[in-house]
Amino acid sequence: MRIAIIGAGGVGGYFGARLQQAGAEVGFVARGAHLEALRREGLRVESPLGDIHLPRVNATDNAADLGPADIVWLAVKLWDTEAAIRSMKSVVGPGTGIISFQNGVQKDDVLRQAFGDQAVMGGVGYIAANIDRPGVIKHTGTMQRLIFGEYDGSRSVRAEALLDACTRGGINAELSDDIRRAIWEKYVFLVGLSGSTTTMRATIGPIRSNPRARAFLFDLMRETVAVGRALGVALPADYADQRLTFVDSLPETMTSSMHHDLNGRKRLEVSWLSGGVVQLGERTGLPTPMNRAVWDVLALQEMGTP
Repeated sequence: MRIAIIGAGGVGGYFGARLQQAGAEVGFVARGAHLEALRREGLRVESPLGDIHLPRVNATDNAADLGPADIVWLAVKLWDTEAAIRSMKSVVGPGTGIISFQNGVQKDDVLRQAFGDQAVMGGVGYIAANIDRPGVIKHTGTMQRLIFGEYDGSRSVRAEALLDACTRGGINAELSDDIRRAIWEKYVFLVGLSGSTTTMRATIGPIRSNPRARAFLFDLMRETVAVGRALGVALPADYADQRLTFVDSLPETMTSSMHHDLNGRKRLEVSWLSGGVVQLGERTGLPTPMNRAVWDVLALQEMGTP
């Protein structure tokens, strides 16, 4: 199986390394010092589940160098999506499956406009991983899970082939017959986690322990569930309550990638997270004042600060 990974950061680098180790033909699109390290020293993954070193990887800053792919795996930050789409066109053939493992729920609409409905599959990734230093992916904890599938719920040949490749690579992967719901399930949690930790500049422990902060977190998720249900997503009415119970099981030091980006003065994905809830809420006629507050509070930091 030929897999082109657009974005060799925490998600693309970790799962791509496992897929290549298991025999898949993987190509990585990266840039800067990370790309140079991949070319010079290969790709390393440091993980509690076992370290990986691939001395040679096919890494480039131009997707056209990779040739046609069976699966194109999109794992860039959301604001890089349009540029990624332009670079991907050379590797997308008639039967290529395109899977975004980015955050948010509007990502696949953009891909459909560029490549058509048949090409786009849905995907969700669960992992805490980042580029620790050029050429090295750091995996924190033991969670590493992928959910993907066709939007029509079928078990296509390409989906089954990717599942087999993941299984051989030791990846906890599953095919979903309702991938839209799976994407929204992650979105509900991510909107709550990112919105609360980033605006409050705190990890999840203090937030869930303070009654007012906990109510704010819950309302972010509750609004997201309401918007999803209004759009026809099969989320239970009490799904926000279920996610709040899940939050109580997390390490108190857990935070969001958006909180990390804020601390690093990097650009934020807030327009696709809480901002996405606001935009979709306006489409359905539902008020989303708590997510609007997050989007507005972070307006001055959204583009990053020097």
